[in-house]
Amino acid sequence: MITASHLHKSFGKVTAIDDVSFDAPDGSITGLLGPNGAGKTTTLRVLYTLLKPERGRASVDGFDTVTAAPEVQRRIGALADSHGLYTRLTARENIRYYGRLHGQQGGALEANIEAQIKLLDMQDFADRMTEGFSQGQRLKVAIARALVHRPGNILLDEPTNGLDVMSTRAMRAFIRRLRDEGKCVVFSSHVMQEVSALCDTIVVIARGRVAAGGTPDELRRTTGQANLEDAFVAAIGSEEGLML
Repeated sequence: MITASHLHKSFGKVTAIDDVSFDAPDGSITGLLGPNGAGKTTTLRVLYTLLKPERGRASVDGFDTVTAAPEVQRRIGALADSHGLYTRLTARENIRYYGRLHGQQGGALEANIEAQIKLLDMQDFADRMTEGFSQGQRLKVAIARALVHRPGNILLDEPTNGLDVMSTRAMRAFIRRLRDEGKCVVFSSHVMQEVSALCDTIVVIARGRVAAGGTPDELRRTTGQANLEDAFVAAIGSEEGLML
């Protein structure tokens, strides 16, 4: 389970997030929905210990992201907004490197690597250097290395960005599978279709603050709108940044 409580983070005079709070339970998909620049990525970076909040607290399975960062890192798998593969390594070597960073080794590590390769259908390119990979192939490698240590909490920053239709469908199915395995999944998006297709709970973020939250039905009911798109626009008070 992931919890954010009154998070505040600024960069100089720019406030990135202000009083952001939400809970993301296990066995559920929680979506952070908002326009570009709303504060979604900053929130995720606090959750996966890259940034320290100036105020507020975040925890993963009860461990504080600031005071117990190593324990949090063992419990999360993070897909950042930049995949950052080592292009002179093969896909398998990229995954192995991250597994070793998490303290895995030997036969157990190799079994986990092979499991991820099969799960993400990477057999055809697992032993090729990642330089020149397509966006979809790069994404699969990034996800495999994030999951190689079998974390219970998954953080995904716009996981379908740049994918074609078939790859997007496959990614959605994969995210649902993670939820069905009982994992806590949090992902960010500015694409309404993405969120409506996947999320059990939606946290609408606008201008660094939580504008609304709840299940899709709850958002429609509290905003008095018949569909989720109109509910989103009503919640943020503007159509700026809305992407269908």
